[in-house]
Amino acid sequence: MKKVLAFVSVLFILVLAACGGDESSAKDNVIKVGASSTPHAKILEKAKPILKDKGITLKIEEYQDYVLPNEDLSSGEIDANYFQHIPYLKKQKAEIGYDFTHLGGIHIEPMGIYSKSFDSIKEVPEGTEVLMSRSVADHGRVLSLLEKAGLIKIADDVDHVEATVDDIVKNPKNLKFSYDYEAAFLPELYETEENTLVAINTNYAIGADLNPMEDALILEGEESPYVNVVAVKKENKDNEALKTLVDVLHSEEIQNYILKEFDGAVVPVDGKTADSK
Repeated sequence: MKKVLAFVSVLFILVLAACGGDESSAKDNVIKVGASSTPHAKILEKAKPILKDKGITLKIEEYQDYVLPNEDLSSGEIDANYFQHIPYLKKQKAEIGYDFTHLGGIHIEPMGIYSKSFDSIKEVPEGTEVLMSRSVADHGRVLSLLEKAGLIKIADDVDHVEATVDDIVKNPKNLKFSYDYEAAFLPELYETEENTLVAINTNYAIGADLNPMEDALILEGEESPYVNVVAVKKENKDNEALKTLVDVLHSEEIQNYILKEFDGAVVPVDGKTADSK
């Protein structure tokens, strides 16, 4: 009788262990991804049921700034984030020391130059103030747009991605540059500040009901190197659930959704990346 009870006890323990293993496996298939509300979180919501069919539960943590998503990724609060372009990721790694990589490019959000006061670049008078975010990683792309429009000239020996206002060598209209603003606040400045040019990231423009294709005086093209990526800790670069997430975001269904939902203001890139990870 004691042998039978002992056997039953051992069997019970083995069953519990097996159940615990299944539970752990299920937890491994839950991924938490931080994202900007628009368009990133909306795109992830579209991917959620596709991932569910593949046995992966996606939880989305929405952010309204460009600082916390990387802090939370570093601390382990989230498993990945999807909000930043490659130059910003590189700068964050260099300045803060994050041990991050990315699993692939998903889309480009063209930067736009907007104004309530001017209907075209030709109307911009001398001394106009240009309002930009405090994100130095975006300064080069804003200045490149202004150069493309003939408003300024950047030094030839400067990488445009790395350019700052100090690299302007010609400024015939004597434009003034202010760059002490949170990126999320720029749409409000567009509404309130007269006789200015405002550089607004597409995610914030869409969130403020602006149509970049129609409302921007200057809009970045799809050749932009500012590809938005899914970033992870290097230790998680081979995580199968996260790699599946990226595969789904590269799928024809999601790419068609991006084109249709955002009417060309967000451009899918099918895994294109601008440089090494």
